[in-house]
Amino acid sequence: MFPIPDAAEKIKKIKQGDSLTREMFLENSKPFIYKKACRFSGKTLDWNRDDELAVALIAFNEALDRYRGEKGVPFPAYAGIVIKSRLTDHYRKKNKHLAAGFSLPGNEMNGVELARSWDAYLEAEAARERAEEIKEFGAMLKKYGVTFEDLVKGSPKHSATRRDLMLAARVLAGRNRLWERFRNGKKLPLNEIVAETGLGRKTLERGRKYIIAMALLISRREDFIYLSSYLNLTEVKSEGG
Repeated sequence: MFPIPDAAEKIKKIKQGDSLTREMFLENSKPFIYKKACRFSGKTLDWNRDDELAVALIAFNEALDRYRGEKGVPFPAYAGIVIKSRLTDHYRKKNKHLAAGFSLPGNEMNGVELARSWDAYLEAEAARERAEEIKEFGAMLKKYGVTFEDLVKGSPKHSATRRDLMLAARVLAGRNRLWERFRNGKKLPLNEIVAETGLGRKTLERGRKYIIAMALLISRREDFIYLSSYLNLTEVKSEGG
């Protein structure tokens, strides 16, 4: 899975020339790279057989060099865009199919033109992906009786309350037995969460929809990269149980 603790710090070290950190980061990011490549290619890939994975790995490494934190795009999303672009180039060159999407500008452009072309693509692609995430997350929330309007109205005003509700959401998403009960019944297992966290039942009841939304986001943080980055969820670790 992609989320890597202290990713920003690791990227900083990589840019300073720390080759060991780069090597470890690439190795730990292989599941993310694999998922992106398989999704783009529309098939299950094999590291020992398929060129797409080598292309995606090189693209991820390229993303580490190119990333500047521009335009508020989180690194996983940025890396995904570079992977998509390089795989598009790969398929076009191999004439496997007419791949839709943008190809990173080539050497025929000067530096200024290339930078402008990439910036325009990055902005458009990030906007498209954000919109898709919001639409998909909204549809998922609806299955649990929650809307974005509910979240706006019910978002905790005080940081202490927000921390408590986020703790409840992490526990819910990180305990397998609780998560399965929740998914099957579409209801919060309040008694168990109270026992696990020590939080008051009334606090949990008042923040029920917020807890549901955050738990869903934590459980699917790899699929909702933009949304989770706003809450720093890309570095939340799931707990087994």
